[in-house]
Amino acid sequence: METIKPKSSMKSKTRFARTFQKVINLRNATRIASSNGICVLVSHNKFKEDSTIHGGKSQIFERNEEDVKARNRAVMEALVAKLFASVTSIKAAYAELQMAQSPYNSDAIQAADQAVVDELKVISELKRSFIKKELDLSPQVTLMLSEIQEQQSLMKTYEITIKKLQAESEQKDTGIISLKKKLGESISFNKSLEKKLNASGSLSMFDNLQFPLLNPTHFAQFLHYTLRSIRNFVKLMICEMESASWDLNAAVQCIVDSDTKFPEPTHRSFAFESFVCKTMFEGFTADANFLLQNDSISHDKQQNHHMFEKFKKLKPVNPKIFISQNPNSTFAKFTRAKYLQLVHAKMECSLFGNLNQRKIMSSGGVPDTTFFAAFAEMSKRVWLLRCLAFSLHNDVTIFQVRKNSRFSEVYMQCVTEETLFSPADMNDSAVGSGSEPRVRFTVVPGFKIGETVVQSRVYLSPPSR
Repeated sequence: METIKPKSSMKSKTRFARTFQKVINLRNATRIASSNGICVLVSHNKFKEDSTIHGGKSQIFERNEEDVKARNRAVMEALVAKLFASVTSIKAAYAELQMAQSPYNSDAIQAADQAVVDELKVISELKRSFIKKELDLSPQVTLMLSEIQEQQSLMKTYEITIKKLQAESEQKDTGIISLKKKLGESISFNKSLEKKLNASGSLSMFDNLQFPLLNPTHFAQFLHYTLRSIRNFVKLMICEMESASWDLNAAVQCIVDSDTKFPEPTHRSFAFESFVCKTMFEGFTADANFLLQNDSISHDKQQNHHMFEKFKKLKPVNPKIFISQNPNSTFAKFTRAKYLQLVHAKMECSLFGNLNQRKIMSSGGVPDTTFFAAFAEMSKRVWLLRCLAFSLHNDVTIFQVRKNSRFSEVYMQCVTEETLFSPADMNDSAVGSGSEPRVRFTVVPGFKIGETVVQSRVYLSPPSR
């Protein structure tokens, strides 16, 4: 719909005043023309008496011709004014017709349509009268009525424009309310994710841990909290894959053998957990000099104590903040290396549609995403577990169980008996019946601390029936 810019009240008054003055001038001209006609008659009689008949007739004819021209000019002005007023009325009716389309108002549409038809009839009648030279207009009255009609039509157009703007404003208000609702839902979702991240458990129970009292039990306890953080990250990673419409079965086949069968769909998460653990624990027992960086420690006892101090220092901090403030620290380097190793470029592009997080990590920055926050928390706990391992007075080694190895309760624990992902799906009777259970793949590696064994967690092949 064509938008008509409102005129100021001063301009409207000036225009109406001009029209009113024009009407007055037309009335005066008519009166003068009538007076001139009388004078002409008188002069004509006088000219007859003076025997100047020819000259008098010529003056009367010229004056009558001028009066006719003035009259015709006034009629044409009135005709044009009436025509313009009708066009303005049609524009107003058309605007009203458009306004009635949404929301649909049948009565308003019919009224606007009838108004357009009526004005077209008026214009058609004016055309017919003009062609047949049968115009019967009073210039003064027609000008006044045309001006009034045009002003009313403009007012109607302005009212329609105001209603349209109000409707658009209400529509935007509705959009704002909808966006606020979505924002609230996003905030709630983020809070739920934070709760899931915090579900990995607080490390406050290790606040009073003392170096002389360290033993393998503390390592096993901290491993439990580390694995909870790993599982939370795996959950988030699977959610991102599902949101990106990944074929999880195809992804699992890339991690484990294609002939691996899962009795329950939830068991597929063990394959992803195995992949994450294998990556995060790779190089776990490497030379401690990497952790110590440039620290010059000569004795093993000093080295153990120094590693314990690193453990105590990093345990209470936020990993994202620590990495941003210490981009060249060993922990920051460890986190960057593990992220680039675990989250392949194609994987990141598929999950998030870009490589922004990878670019930020490569340049030494810290991505501000929920995904990286979960990864950083997991990386921190793996790093702390590593520091704690080098703080112990006994040597720590890590081991994986080979595929098809016989299940041993001394070195292994079946993940389907105790998991955060699903209830126990393989009880003792199921595992021990039919045939001897075999290891399908290692989910979490095991650890040996001196003579103490921390069981690995394995996924067993379903027993044959």
